Amino acid sequence: VGEEIATVFRAYGFQVLHDTNLYDYPAYNGAYDRSLAAVKQWLADYPTISIVLDVHRDALVGSDGSIYKLVTQENGKKTAQVMLVVGSDSGGANHPSWANNLALAIRLQKELISDYVSLARPIALRSSSYNQELSPGSLLVEVGGHGNTLTEALDGARLFAESVSQVLS
Repeated sequence: VGEEIATVFRAYGFQVLHDTNLYDYPAYNGAYDRSLAAVKQWLADYPTISIVLDVHRDALVGSDGSIYKLVTQENGKKTAQVMLVVGSDSGGANHPSWANNLALAIRLQKELISDYVSLARPIALRSSSYNQELSPGSLLVEVGGHGNTLTEALDGARLFAESVSQVLS
């Protein structure tokens, strides 16, 4: 799914560095601690990086164990919905520029809604920083959830990247 986003960005002329390491292995807990050094290193190696997207899938499970599918209909196809997640400093993190990331998320969200009525879920503003304090232009992007098919997720990722590319251009 991340590579689908990268492919679309490249088609729009953007240079993309796609880190495919899995930081949630061996466990989800500690994933951001494990990815912290990598993000710092990428930013040091490539100081012109202006946007950092951390791509995930959501995990929505009901109290009865039901797995929710985050799906909409776009262009006649079932498509995974996308949610932008913005970290803040309300949990105690040193993240003084989180409002800039929120402003970017709002701008991207406006374009997503303009292009695709139901592709975007509401922006989530959270008290964790998700390593977004490392660089302005950092967002977490959740493409569907673990109940979605790969095809739905790829379609959602593609539409997301096409819409976002218009804003970034």
